Amino acid sequence: MGIGTGIVLFVIGAILEFALNIQVSWIDLHLVGYILMIAGAVVFLLSLILMLTRRGRRTGPANDEDLL
Repeated sequence: MGIGTGIVLFVIGAILEFALNIQVSWIDLHLVGYILMIAGAVVFLLSLILMLTRRGRRTGPANDEDLL
């Protein structure tokens, strides 16, 4: 779920930065776009690292020999 969230944040940020040509007086959409792209990349990378580190761990004993 974290990888998808990171991708969605990055895409929304890219849309705000590169695709929209709207000027709003109370917020800088380009800055928000950059912030969302950075946050999306961080979430994506953290999720990927956590997923790869969990892959090598075992949750419990595989057989009776491991209990001894």
